[in-house]
Amino acid sequence: MSRLLILPSLVAAALLAWLWASGGFDTLAAWAAGEQRGFQNEMALGLRALRAGEPGAVMALLSVCFAYGFFHAIGPGHGKVLIGGYGLGRQVPWLRLSVISLLSSLGQAVTAVVIVAGGITIMGLARDQLVGITEDIMAPASYGAIGLIGGWLIWRGFRKSAGLALGAGTGHHDHTHQHKHDHDHGHHYAHDHGTCQTCGHKHGPDLAEVENTRSLREALALIAGIAIRPCTGALFILIITWQMGIFGAGIAGAFAMALGTATVTIGVALASVGIRGGLVSGLQGSAVLTWAVPAIEIFAGVLITVIASGLFLRAIA
Repeated sequence: MSRLLILPSLVAAALLAWLWASGGFDTLAAWAAGEQRGFQNEMALGLRALRAGEPGAVMALLSVCFAYGFFHAIGPGHGKVLIGGYGLGRQVPWLRLSVISLLSSLGQAVTAVVIVAGGITIMGLARDQLVGITEDIMAPASYGAIGLIGGWLIWRGFRKSAGLALGAGTGHHDHTHQHKHDHDHGHHYAHDHGTCQTCGHKHGPDLAEVENTRSLREALALIAGIAIRPCTGALFILIITWQMGIFGAGIAGAFAMALGTATVTIGVALASVGIRGGLVSGLQGSAVLTWAVPAIEIFAGVLITVIASGLFLRAIA
C-alpha cells in the first residue's frame, strides 16, 4: 500500500515543475501583486477610520492586514523556497516544520518592528531610508543565508552518499541493506545504531541516521534566514502608524500580516512533507531507498541554492 503513495507525490512534483517551466508562477505572482496593491489602499482607509475612532475599525484593519500577508506570501518569496526545500530534503515532522514556518513569519514582524522603532527613534531615518536598508542590505543577507542552507543540504547529501558508497565497497560480508525489521538477511545488526554483530563495525549510515533531524540549530537557522528580511508591507503600516501616533495598531497589523503569510508557508511545509513522505514510503522495502534519501536532499539543496542565488543577484543588481 505504501508504494501507492509514490504516484501522487510524483504527480504533485511534476505539476510544480510544469507551472515553473510554463511561467505559471509569474502569472500567479502578478495576480498576487495586484491584490496586494488593492489591500494597501484598504489599509490606508482602515488607518483613517481607526484614527477617527470609528467602531470596528481595529478588526477591519487587522483583517485587511491578514489578507495582505496572505497574498504577499503567494507571490515570489524566500520563505516558501526555504521551508518547502527543507521539508523536501530532510525528514521533518509536519508539526515541527509548521511551527518553524509560523515562527519564521512572526520573526519577520519582529524584525520590522525593530527596524522601524530603532531606525526612527535612534537613527532618525525617514521612510525611504528604512525601506532602503531592508531592500539593499537585509534582503541580500537573507538570500545569502538561504543559499548557504541550500549548500549545506547539498553537502550533507553528498556526504551521506559517500558514506553509503564506502559501506557498500567494504566487501566484508554479503549485505542486503534492506531496511526492514527482519534479521534473516546476510548481515545481522544490533539495535545500537546499526553496528554489525559479525565484524563489530558500521558499514555506512543506516536510514534512521540518514533521516535524523532533531537539531535546534537547524531550526534556528531556518527561522533566522527568513526573519532577517521583513515584509515591506509591515514596514509601510508601521511607519504610517508611527507618524499617526497609533504605533500599537501598526504592531498589531504587522503581526496580522505575519499570520497571513504563515498560512501560505505552513501550507507549503505540509505539501513538501507529504511529497517527501510519499516518495520515501513508496520506496520502502526497495534497495534504492537508502540511496534515494540523500539524492532527494541533494535535489532540494540545489533547488534552494539556485533560487536563492537568483534572488540575491537581483537584489544587488
